[in-house]
Amino acid sequence: AYRVIQEALTNTRKHSRATTANISVHYGLTELEVEVFDDGPERDAEQAGGQVGHGLIGMRERAALHGGHLRAGPRAGGGFSVHASFPLNSDAA
Repeated sequence: AYRVIQEALTNTRKHSRATTANISVHYGLTELEVEVFDDGPERDAEQAGGQVGHGLIGMRERAALHGGHLRAGPRAGGGFSVHASFPLNSDAA
């Protein structure tokens, strides 16, 4: 989860003109959820270049490696959001 947050913040800094980024962490009984979202301006497909960077791919792979899921994309009205969920295993050492 730490690395997902780190990469999402790095992407905000490198790829958006956001003035703020917010981090939300929810530790539930069965799942850990993290969300990072920023207030960058809305970008259309042409501005984004239609490219998916290696950072997003890496975050998806990291979440999947631990049995989790990752959603990432533009927010309505501007900004970008990354949401990851990781199952918690009470038997983990």
